[in-house]
This record gives sequence, C-alpha cells and structure tokens, in this order.
Amino acid sequence: MVQRLKYSYGADPSQWGELFLPDPPAGGQRRGVVVVIHGGYWRSMYGAELGEPLARDLAEHGMAAWNLEYRRVGNGGGWPTTFQDVLAGIDKLAELAGEYSLDLGKVVALGHSAGGHLAVWAAGRGRLAGLGPGAEPADTGGVRLAGVVSQSGVLNVAEAERLNLSNGAVANLLGGPSSKFPERYGTADPMAALPLDVPVYAVHAEADDDVPLAMSALYVDASGAGGVPAQLVMVPGDHFDLINPESPAHAVCRELTAQLLR
Repeated sequence: MVQRLKYSYGADPSQWGELFLPDPPAGGQRRGVVVVIHGGYWRSMYGAELGEPLARDLAEHGMAAWNLEYRRVGNGGGWPTTFQDVLAGIDKLAELAGEYSLDLGKVVALGHSAGGHLAVWAAGRGRLAGLGPGAEPADTGGVRLAGVVSQSGVLNVAEAERLNLSNGAVANLLGGPSSKFPERYGTADPMAALPLDVPVYAVHAEADDDVPLAMSALYVDASGAGGVPAQLVMVPGDHFDLINPESPAHAVCRELTAQLLR
C-alpha cells in the first residue's frame, strides 16, 4: 500500500510537498526519489493536483515520489520566489532522507510543461551565479538532481517569449519583457546552464498543441556542445497524455524515470 505524507518547507500555504512511498526497501537499503513538478505555465490556477496522479503511479511502481507545490504567479510566485521555492522544496528531502531511507545521490525530477522548465533549470543550479540582485543564491549547496525527465517542457525561455506562449506566460513569470529584465531571463533559462553533467530526457508529445516541439528540440540541440547531451524522445498523444498514468506516453516517462534511478 502506498503511504502518503505531507510536509511544509516554508511558511507560505503553497510551500509544501507530499511524499508518496511504496513498501519499505528490503534489507535496510536506501532508495532514490522522484521530484514531481507540475506545470500550468507557472500560474496559480494550476497546482500540485496535476502531479498527484503521477506521484501515486510512481509509488505504485515501486518508486518514492515527492509531489512538489510552489508559489506561482497570482499567489506570491514569479521572480524570484517560484525559483527559490523549487530549490527549497527539493532541499527539503535532506531532512526526510534519514526517516524514509532516501538516497540523496539518486534524486531525479519529472516535470511537465512549466514544471519541465523548473526541473531542468534546477538541475543546473550549480552553474548559476544567483537569482538576481537581492535574491538568495541559486547554488546553496543543497540536494542535487541526478537526472531529469522533462515532459513537453518549456526549455527555451527566449523562444517561449518570442512565441508569446500562453498569452505572455514568460513575461508574467519574470515580471516583464526580456528587454527590461535581461539578467532575469538569462538566469531563468535552462539554456543558460548548459552544459549539464547529468542526463536529461526531453520527452515531447507528437500532437502537443500547447508547448511547441521547438521547446525541447532547441534545448537538445544546444546540449550537444558539451557535458552530457540531452536526448529527445517523441511519444504519441497530446500535451495532457503525458500526465495521464494510463497513457502510453506516460508509460515511456515512467520507464525513463526508473532508468535514471538505477
């Protein structure tokens, strides 16, 4: 039976996560954990309920999962709080590791859409100087991701702004256009943290009308210049098939996630 436990990582009502645990590992072994980061173009109308089915499904397949909520645009999120929350939420696992036999050397992320952006961005935390003037440093020496499965992630912020995805979602997140805040855009873009030294699977749905394939393809192309090249994986279905535990698209994501934990 899957165990479900909720923990806060800050004082704000949106600073929490739920740990979904399968049966305990045998013989005192430690296990990796999957950080599930939901999408919704970083806006407050969408929350961790989008990630809950995925976290439960992962646990039912033997993987510990941490379904992470964070402040979004409209409820205290944006720049830099959304980014700070994602790092703080991942770092919370260090406090939980002992009690639940979590292996902090095998923490991977599964992020959908805007959550894919945040997951891949977090994987590059060691290469980011900070979150801008007056913000906490991005690299706080916390829990590092060992890999990412991005599900139709918004992995190229500059291109997403150019395409005006979801009616200005990037400008909403970062407080204005890149012409006004070039430093924010540079720091918030997963492209800026390349090359990474961890694997990234950029999974993209073939019939995705919400996030263009270019978001994954441009990132994968750029990753080939050094480090560990990302891999583009095309799957059948649309944007939301990726977060349907019953779909073939999600089955591919689940298997890739399991591979990263091995």
